[in-house]
Amino acid sequence: MHYVGRFAPSPSGPLHFGSLVAALGSYLQAHANQGHWLVRIEDIDPPREVKGSADAILRTLDAYGLHWDGEVLYQHTRYEAYQAHIDTWLDNGNAYFCQCTRRQIKDAGGIYPGTCRHRELEREQSAVRVCIDNPVHEFVDIKHGIVPLDVTMAAEDFIIKRRDGLFAYNLAVVLDDIYQGVTEVVRGADLIEPTGRQVSLYQKLGASTVSYLHLPLALNADGNKLSKQNYAPAIDNANPGPALEAALAFLGHPIPNELKGAGVEELLLWGKENWHVNMLPTDTEVITAF
Repeated sequence: MHYVGRFAPSPSGPLHFGSLVAALGSYLQAHANQGHWLVRIEDIDPPREVKGSADAILRTLDAYGLHWDGEVLYQHTRYEAYQAHIDTWLDNGNAYFCQCTRRQIKDAGGIYPGTCRHRELEREQSAVRVCIDNPVHEFVDIKHGIVPLDVTMAAEDFIIKRRDGLFAYNLAVVLDDIYQGVTEVVRGADLIEPTGRQVSLYQKLGASTVSYLHLPLALNADGNKLSKQNYAPAIDNANPGPALEAALAFLGHPIPNELKGAGVEELLLWGKENWHVNMLPTDTEVITAF
């Protein structure tokens, strides 16, 4: 099967060093497999979006030489497809409406106990949960091997459409990866936990599961993941070389001395020629310069 990878940022702010690590890792893995590298803008949560961020992200990828194949897919154009799958599952008993509040779930121990599964609630003021009858307790990661998952969380009927009408990440990402023909997902290790839920959706859809490669996370000096929520600074579009060199080193591929200060094209060419998953570090590191 032809390799198809992707980078799928949310437009909640500019790309920071942690985003660059994820983009670069997925880009190099795709090219190492002579595959296609897609970009998808995951804009299914309008309250968290920052105006202009989607275009800014694409400009940054371009400045760093991370050129994608084909057209950019925007998740907001896929709402009808998401709803069609939800309606099918509601009709055949694979999903149901739920009106439980977060407080009620917290009082029940923090894991939703299936309270509304047989209540036959109406659509109004309800979230939609998918029935999980065959929980996924582990998955195989290309770098880390078999990754065990929390057994209790794996059995939870999780939300696929929120009470406020917004579609849930797990549903959207699986349907879009299938739609785009993605064969491997390369992303940060902070997304290991929801992987089991996504695999369970592949099974429910009768689709072939993608392979997974989770990259180490860039942390700040306080030990927190670099993120837009933690005000991680944006990377520099005008001078991409230093951040690109640092990202290669972070991913276990430090460039040779003779390439120090080289241009983006030279750095990426070296990265493509030397990329190997076995060189990826297992542990996270602290990055403060970017």
